[in-house]
Amino acid sequence: EAGDGGVNFPSAPPPLLPFQARAERPAAALEEFLANFPGRVLFAAESAGRREVLLETLRGHGIKPTVCESWADFLARDDLRLALTVAPLEQGLLLTDPPLAIIAEPQLYGERARQTRRRASNRDPDAIIRNLTDLNPGAPVVHEAHGIGRYSGLERLEVAGIDGEFVVVEYADSDRLYVPVASLHLLSRYTGASPESAPLHKLGSGQWEKVRRKAAEQVSDAAAELLDLYARREARPGHAFSLSEADYAAFAAAFPFEETPDQQMAIDAVIADLRAGRPMDRVVCGDVGFGKTEVAMRAAFVAVQDGRQVAVLTPTTLLAQQHYQNFLDRFADWPVRVELLSRFRSAKQQAETLQALAEGKVDILIGTHKLLQNDVRFKNLGLTIIDEEHRFGVKHKERMKALRTEVDVLTLTATPIPRTLNMAMAGLRELSIIATPPAGRLAVKTFVGQWNPATIREACQRELKRGGQIYFLHNEVDTIQRMAAQLAEFAPGARIAIAHGQMRERELEQVMLDFYHRRCNLLVCTTIIESGIDVPSANTILINRADKLGLAQLHQLRGRVGRSHHRAYAYLIVPPRQAMTADAVKRIEAIESLEDLGAGFMLANHDLEIRGAGELLGEQQSGQIHEVGFTLYMDLLERAVQALKAGRVPELDRPLDHGPEIDLQSPALIPDDYLPDIHSRLILYKRIASARDESELRELQVEMIDRFGLLPEPVKNLFRVTSLKLRATPIGIKKIEAGLKGGRIVFGPEPKVDPVKLVRLIQQQHQVYKLDGKDKLRFIKELPDAEARVATVERLLEGIGG
Repeated sequence: EAGDGGVNFPSAPPPLLPFQARAERPAAALEEFLANFPGRVLFAAESAGRREVLLETLRGHGIKPTVCESWADFLARDDLRLALTVAPLEQGLLLTDPPLAIIAEPQLYGERARQTRRRASNRDPDAIIRNLTDLNPGAPVVHEAHGIGRYSGLERLEVAGIDGEFVVVEYADSDRLYVPVASLHLLSRYTGASPESAPLHKLGSGQWEKVRRKAAEQVSDAAAELLDLYARREARPGHAFSLSEADYAAFAAAFPFEETPDQQMAIDAVIADLRAGRPMDRVVCGDVGFGKTEVAMRAAFVAVQDGRQVAVLTPTTLLAQQHYQNFLDRFADWPVRVELLSRFRSAKQQAETLQALAEGKVDILIGTHKLLQNDVRFKNLGLTIIDEEHRFGVKHKERMKALRTEVDVLTLTATPIPRTLNMAMAGLRELSIIATPPAGRLAVKTFVGQWNPATIREACQRELKRGGQIYFLHNEVDTIQRMAAQLAEFAPGARIAIAHGQMRERELEQVMLDFYHRRCNLLVCTTIIESGIDVPSANTILINRADKLGLAQLHQLRGRVGRSHHRAYAYLIVPPRQAMTADAVKRIEAIESLEDLGAGFMLANHDLEIRGAGELLGEQQSGQIHEVGFTLYMDLLERAVQALKAGRVPELDRPLDHGPEIDLQSPALIPDDYLPDIHSRLILYKRIASARDESELRELQVEMIDRFGLLPEPVKNLFRVTSLKLRATPIGIKKIEAGLKGGRIVFGPEPKVDPVKLVRLIQQQHQVYKLDGKDKLRFIKELPDAEARVATVERLLEGIGG
């Protein structure tokens, strides 16, 4: 007895009863326990969504618990031997007297089956683009078999007495195509040019086939060329760096901040790449000030500890200077020699540095494209870190490409330019996205407006009053002095300085340092500050004629402010809308809509759309993608690359194989009374149609039940159809039909079916199964509902699969 009025029951540790998916009887442990346990058993699921999944799983193993609303409900009903309720328990309970068992999910699915899905980062780069999320009526979409049309909403239609929901796509001459939601994977958003200039095809005219064939030919060439480059890289054994865990831990511990989860993932990925035996080529894309430099320093540390040299390439002298300072501070406690090669060093200093470099005395060398010159010789270069790759010219990039085949390359960028983004998306360079801002960082407030002296005066006054500093960007050197004089009237107390690229290097350097040390507080400058130094106290930027700047530039410039915990402001001053080009309007809208932190990646996507997506290898950054859209181009490329890797000739004019068509003669859709919002329905349809395996489908089911309630029958059917499709695709089935009285299966040209099993099946149950022609198998059986139909077809597929 317990002293405080409670009762102590004799209890035992709850047993582990895991499902073994691959075993002959997956639930053997549980079945045995239930057979031998004398008392009542209650299963506890984490949420309503998990309850449904668990219920289905248990029923599949012939265990049929009754659902109870609560613990009290369970206790009140003595007659229930097996019950199931919602209770997020970490651990079960086993009482011996009275005999009672509570079985929690972790006992069945292993530890922490639950938290994984909540934390999984949902920033899968591919998904961001493929998603149909930003689909508004009138937006261009690509249908793989019919070409590019305009999306015009969801419609419910009755076909052969069965309710279905369809996506309507309009083509030239107002022809409409109804795409059933189960085939949504055939549709993708058209990116590759602005919606206005996207082509519009005519149905049944053969025009799309021509365009696709042409794109396919070009893709084959591109794929061969890419593979050649990457095969050369893969074939050259890279250096597998060894790592002293203790030293690395000490170096990591000296980082003064806590790593954000994304940053930690990027660091882990980079170190794993370095330790692997092939050359690394990874792009780390993180917004300005999200801690990419630390990722680079960790990589540099690993390389240097293993006796290799590191080159750090920056686009500007100022940035090189800043990196030099940062690296010196960060490596101060280690026997590492960091040197700088830039215009600020005298010829004598430079010669000494180069000499020491060739002798292997310099560990880390930081510099501008000077590092790419032929007289720069490393003793054994192991890692090249490239900062802001898009600021380098094509020739320099080619030189870097040559480096890539031999050494590990890590590229840091705030807005990956389309071409690097394309490469990363085609899976040819690894991509890590750092999307979480450091704690306490606020987004930059962005205002767009026409030139208005009152606004400018107020913006300057407000920043100066709080003791901050201001950038005023005016990108015309001829009139910059006049502009400075005008600003002096707006902000009489400001200490104004001017910086532009035509000044002498030393002079410019001095101005920047003065601004950094707060000797002046309003800097009138050109885009020279774009990849400038960090000035934490500068928190307002005014950009004059923002419509003349590119997206990546605007994003970089906006990132010059807001580097500390103060709220920062960006004012984009533009002419009236009519006076701007359509592209400029789009760029300004893009930058305005993406003010949340971590927008660099989405921006590059917008850029992909505005500039027409970049050709992967050619110098021209657009082209074929415009014709077929980015997503399809990428699909084709992926297939070509895989075919060539496997040593086959890519057959790209063959339509992409998207699995069988399935008709269960019962409605499979998301009813509008279950989920009224069209937009959400569309996204879920797309996610269900694109699920890659059973577990992804199960997660989606759980998510939908948790968000919108128990699944109505038509939604269950939608999941059943998709699950069947996933099972039938590897067997090579073209079509499955099942209705009240039975159905048929149509095989594709090369089905993976075991003929012996098939013949045996027909012989043993000849009244049920019949072959109809060479490629059809009929079955005659009473199948009252969709559940029975799915179960029958699943058993059949299992029985004949090769």
